[in-house]
Amino acid sequence: MSPSWLIRLCLQPEQALALSLTDWSLLIRQARAANLLALLADTLDRAGLLEQLPEPPRHHLNSALTLVQRQRQSVLWEIERLEEALQPLEQPFVLLKGAAYVAAELPLAAGRLLSDVDILVAEQELAHAEQLLAIHGWHGAHHHPYDQHYYRTWMHELPPLLHLKRQSVLDVHHRILPRTCRNSPDPASLLADSQPLAGFDKARLPSNVDLLLHSAIHLFHESELHHGLRDLFDLRQLFRLFGSQPRFWSQLLDRATQWRQRPAIFHACRHVEGLLDDELPTPVKQALADSAPRWPVLKMLDFCYRRALQPQHPSCAPTGTAVALAGLYLRGHWLRMPPHLLLPHLLRKALRSED
Repeated sequence: MSPSWLIRLCLQPEQALALSLTDWSLLIRQARAANLLALLADTLDRAGLLEQLPEPPRHHLNSALTLVQRQRQSVLWEIERLEEALQPLEQPFVLLKGAAYVAAELPLAAGRLLSDVDILVAEQELAHAEQLLAIHGWHGAHHHPYDQHYYRTWMHELPPLLHLKRQSVLDVHHRILPRTCRNSPDPASLLADSQPLAGFDKARLPSNVDLLLHSAIHLFHESELHHGLRDLFDLRQLFRLFGSQPRFWSQLLDRATQWRQRPAIFHACRHVEGLLDDELPTPVKQALADSAPRWPVLKMLDFCYRRALQPQHPSCAPTGTAVALAGLYLRGHWLRMPPHLLLPHLLRKALRSED
């Protein structure tokens, strides 16, 4: 399968100079669909090519970079408000995913847009944290009784919280994966090994190993991959950023073993190499070989992920894309819930979607 124009330019930005305005029109739509317009803009800017582009696409790309800068300020401000709100907690809270990239000032944050802020709190302090957040304006955005039951009984996070004034969205996690998930890791190690965040007392960052591993787990347990390609680019950049650090790969494999999540790292390596053309260390791939699923399952997952990890745009939807997305939707739910819970849950969702 040939890569989309978007993937091609994010990997080889010099090709941008050969595009026509018609090509750019399609490319901008692909990038917006994948939530990767800012990454494309940052890639072209770092290559010194942005100012050489025609004005129409340059306008869209510069706007995306401006939005990233504004959002960075907003995210840091939200973290400060969370620090104030959660100060009474006995234990710190840990920033996850995009908020962690921004707070840690990682290079990939320069080309990444966020839809919410994710944090992890100790499960024994979850009720207290929710009360404190409510006092400071964060309240549940999901009011249906079944949604409340679903999140609070089975999931790894509270129902999404929406700030009444700022309309910012907050996801409060208390586990890495749902309680019902096969091989759900104990989050205590992530909290224990978290790193200080300069200028903050309660807010902390995951270790580099946990930051990458959590990103891989999130992507390869997900059932809806609207931002899957963005998350795969995140993993590519995290591999590049941390891979040269002493003992990083051995620590990553050790943590993946401890969390029983070596398959997530296997798939992350496989698709960063296969779709994004990055070469990862051979000893790491050899060490992960025993984490691969059986051959027929592996080929089926390859078929699905190579279609799902594309911009969610009609121009990037080869034959079989709908089947691939449906298959991964079912797989994500299957990994998160046992059959006796999954089937009634999917039935409820199907009936509600028809209302």
